[in-house]
Amino acid sequence: MTLMQDLVIAHFLKYENDLKLGTWTDPYQLVVTKGSQQPQPSNFHLRLAMANPSSVKVIEVCRVAPPPPSSPGAFASPSSLPLTFFDIRWLRFGRSSAFISTKCLLTLQHRSSLIQYLKPHLAQDSQKPVLSYVQGDAISLTIAESNADFYHLSSGDFVEATEYHSLVPHGCIITVFPNCGFSIGTSMHHAILDGKTSTLFVKSWAHICKHDDQSNSVLPDQLKQFYDRRVIQDPAQLGVLYSNSYRNKDGPNNRSLMFWERKPPPGSIRGTFEFTRADIETLRQLLKAKLAEQKQEDIRSVHVSTFTLACAYTWVCIVKAEEINSEQTRLAFNVDCRSRLDPPISPNYFGNCIAGRTAVAETKALFGEDGLVVAVNAISEAIKSLEKGVLDGAENWVSRLFAVTSERMLTLAGSHRFGVYETDFGWEDQRRTRAISFSDAKTDAGVVDVGLVLDKHSMQVFASLFAKGLQNP
Repeated sequence: MTLMQDLVIAHFLKYENDLKLGTWTDPYQLVVTKGSQQPQPSNFHLRLAMANPSSVKVIEVCRVAPPPPSSPGAFASPSSLPLTFFDIRWLRFGRSSAFISTKCLLTLQHRSSLIQYLKPHLAQDSQKPVLSYVQGDAISLTIAESNADFYHLSSGDFVEATEYHSLVPHGCIITVFPNCGFSIGTSMHHAILDGKTSTLFVKSWAHICKHDDQSNSVLPDQLKQFYDRRVIQDPAQLGVLYSNSYRNKDGPNNRSLMFWERKPPPGSIRGTFEFTRADIETLRQLLKAKLAEQKQEDIRSVHVSTFTLACAYTWVCIVKAEEINSEQTRLAFNVDCRSRLDPPISPNYFGNCIAGRTAVAETKALFGEDGLVVAVNAISEAIKSLEKGVLDGAENWVSRLFAVTSERMLTLAGSHRFGVYETDFGWEDQRRTRAISFSDAKTDAGVVDVGLVLDKHSMQVFASLFAKGLQNP
């Protein structure tokens, strides 16, 4: 059957070379270190900076395999893992990517003591796919050089989405921006891990990189992955239900594991917006005042967390910027189930362990002067549904993907609690992260960074609404 996507479960690559390494950029994350002397952007730039056409030249393509199990540096991890229903839910979704870029120059030498390569496989006699590693499998590592403008791609200016496409990895990639910086990018399939696991993987890699001079460097407990899939109980056979839903999508004999590619429309623009602590407090006080005016009986019943406020405000701005005209608008987000299962499982569980929730609001109400209140109430209701059990409605998670609806659906990814900026490779402090998601902010004053991809006009309108609403609540 068709293979889905190369996955690096854990790897540390160092190259002994005189390469000047540079940035790699992607929809999920871009980090620029304090070595950059470029002026810092404000929350947003209305100017759309246009870069000259750029090209990427492949310098070398390597296949990096883990050492034999008997070797001293072998990494003890399972050679196969069953997919749980949490994983199968994402079976046909495209790969997610992450990258780290830095201004400093680094020499690397070959090391592969923590590499494992897994590939999803669906046997003819199996109803559910498994992840399997066979000795001799390897990950693809590409070293490339780009003549793109490092500072343009990592600036706060809006950037056309297509400018990043040639830099998105298939496996692992190091891209050189001569005399500027470098990046290391990885690509992983969502059916194998969620955002929390992916972040833990990068932090583990960073720890090993930073402490590489210590021959017996051991990961601290908070960075050790927990692989035992038996902790995920499935008495309702959700895994089989999800597998059958995917297999029957294109016919009863469809066993393809190819995922669905999703690309932004032509002319899409990327932008990143920061909520400071002051911004969140402004929204919180505004919300409380609005609720008091409406004489809502129990203000405490409304969820006023940083996540809720940032999501609600962003939701309202997007609806207005795109002039959405559907009767209802939905906002989908995921919650971590590790501490919510019965019994709870390890916070370092390797794999997917997230459940979806959807907030629903009347579009017309979001346009009104109380749009923030409407959005917060909708998100609060979605969060309250967790009280029924985190798996409530799980039997419909996959079937809903195929449902046809005229309502506009907005989706969120990531979390400001992942602590992306805590990642320390031992090079230089991280300075800036870009994300089409929610992430922790780059500055001491910041709380949340929100990344978006919109068409040019909508992005400019969104930027104006975002700023004005916080300056003049």
